[in-house]
Amino acid sequence: MKARKTRTAKDLFELDSESSVPIWLQLKNRFIYLITSGYYLPGDQLPTVRGLAADVEINYNTVSKVYQSLEEDGFIQSKHRQGAFVCDVSEKPGVSIAVTVEIVTAEYLQRCQELGMTLEDIEAQFAHSIRKEKLKRHKNQGADHEQKEATGRGLVVKFPGAEPEPQRHVGGIGA
Repeated sequence: MKARKTRTAKDLFELDSESSVPIWLQLKNRFIYLITSGYYLPGDQLPTVRGLAADVEINYNTVSKVYQSLEEDGFIQSKHRQGAFVCDVSEKPGVSIAVTVEIVTAEYLQRCQELGMTLEDIEAQFAHSIRKEKLKRHKNQGADHEQKEATGRGLVVKFPGAEPEPQRHVGGIGA
């Protein structure tokens, strides 16, 4: 099952800097999901702290904090000069992804109801948030596609109303 590891760190760890959830907690929760869902299997080596920090463009100390927290919680084990490895958490109580999702959902419902929302309000808000997130993802995928189409050593600058044939390159040799 080697194909499961072909996704880039940027794809695996979509972090939202505008979220009220701290970046380190978003990253930790994503790791827990990837471990409990079986994406990472017991014994799998995780990306290096420095490598992951560079790939997802966050501070090295943030990733280090996440790894330390995951180790304290028994999800990973660090081996000096070898890296961080996934532990077998199948026997760990409360680790099932279904149980975790159920807990998070119950907390979400409770907090929304505490704000005075009805179940219908919550359902409508959740549906709206899902649609918004899908649009955001679709927009980001479109931007990624346009960036991949860039050629040459620099970024292709496309001017509004310009013909697609002449392309101007910014930066790089021979620009």
